[in-house]
Parts: sequence; C-alpha cells; structure tokens
Amino acid sequence: MDGRQAIEALGALAHETRLAVFRMLVAAGPAGLAAGGIAERLGIAPSSLTFHVQHLHRAGLLTQRRLGRQLIYAADFGGMDALLGFLTENCCGGTANDACAPSEPCSPSQRAAS
Repeated sequence: MDGRQAIEALGALAHETRLAVFRMLVAAGPAGLAAGGIAERLGIAPSSLTFHVQHLHRAGLLTQRRLGRQLIYAADFGGMDALLGFLTENCCGGTANDACAPSEPCSPSQRAAS
C-alpha cells in the first residue's frame, strides 16, 4: 500500500457511519452481510448505505458480491491488513523490536469463527 491508498482508506473510515459499517463487517467475517441487514441494523436508508459502502469499496476496504437479488458486503481483510501494515511499517524506528511488532493476523478460519 502506498501513501495515496492509505489516505483514501483512512478518509473512507473517517466517517461515523462508514466506520460502523466497516466494524460490523469485520465482526461478520468473510461471509459478510446483506445490504438490507446492514441498513436495518444501523437504522439508515438503503440509499444512504449505498453511498457509504461505495466509499469503502473504492478504498479497498470491502468487497461486494451478488447472491440472487441481494448484495452481500464483506470486509476486505487483505485491504485492512495492508492499511495496518502501512501504518506500522516504521514502528520503533524500523528496528526489529518485539514490543512494537504487529500481532499475528488472525487466520481466515479464525475470522469465520468470530
């Protein structure tokens, strides 16, 4: 991830609704959630949800797929990991220090279980 991509991702997350959507999708794991369910849980209009998820999608933080007539959104864990890696790549001055080493990313099976 480069600086421009990080700025776009951070900008997408810098809104209360988009942050709530992203956190909800991270908690849902790789299976994701239907757009209608997300809008209902957050109490927002479907058109408003579409506006917000498009920002997150363009920033590389979520995926979308069609399942019949429904749109299913899921967190893009690769995009999230890339953003976290970008933010921590110079941690502790770039020295190999266990105190600032990133924690083990959870495996896809752990994400599905949460």
